[in-house]
Amino acid sequence: MTELFDTRKVWFVGAGPGDKELITLKGYRILQQAEVVIYAGSLINPELLDYCQPGAECHDSAALNLEEIIELMENGVKAGKLVVRLQTGDLSLYGSIREQGETLTKLGIGYVSVPGVSAFLGAAAQLGVEYTVPEVSQSLIITRIEGRTPMPPLEQLESFARHQTSMAIFLSVQRINRVAERLIEGGYPSDTPVAVVYKATWPDCQELRGTLSDIAEKVREAGIRKTALIMVGAFLGEEYHYSKLYDAGFSHEYRKA
Repeated sequence: MTELFDTRKVWFVGAGPGDKELITLKGYRILQQAEVVIYAGSLINPELLDYCQPGAECHDSAALNLEEIIELMENGVKAGKLVVRLQTGDLSLYGSIREQGETLTKLGIGYVSVPGVSAFLGAAAQLGVEYTVPEVSQSLIITRIEGRTPMPPLEQLESFARHQTSMAIFLSVQRINRVAERLIEGGYPSDTPVAVVYKATWPDCQELRGTLSDIAEKVREAGIRKTALIMVGAFLGEEYHYSKLYDAGFSHEYRKA
């Protein structure tokens, strides 16, 4: 029996990093029933809208302000339609859903969040790498540099760089020269491996590899100015230490425990 989704609520759906098949099964089923879809412009693969039923209202939010987006949501819910807010990647990272959700709550409209695949996961898959390499890095820092949104004082790049662990840096490629300088100032060696992945999992994805000393020039030459993730750390290098999880002796002891 087909699940029917509550039309009294707005459904926030993570669209994934780009590949139309990297949306969750639940997100796909919601889109199939959606009657009003508000999607995040060029950040969303337009092929995802092919999952919608004929006649669904699809609104590009690129030119809309918060008030206009909320009005579309409110009108849709009041008309008894299934309203979907389709946002890039996963909603929990730089998704800006909190202010939308709080405004809906004030209007007496509930909302549901459906997670998606984030770009930092799509980029790792694109490169075939693992952020957590035994004896190299067991932690991942997800961050960005300040722009229109300032950074909290304790979350500066230099502070994070002191850990010299794996990093995924969003929304910062337009200032990659300064990003590299600050990471070196914070403690990363200048020869630390770096990868920049433009539009991870999209058909026109670009991958650049270098070090903190030369990645800015490579990005400049490639003309990449947005929609790219910066990955930093020894996990991108040649030194690998493999997990003991699949060693015969370790596996035997693990099963006994």
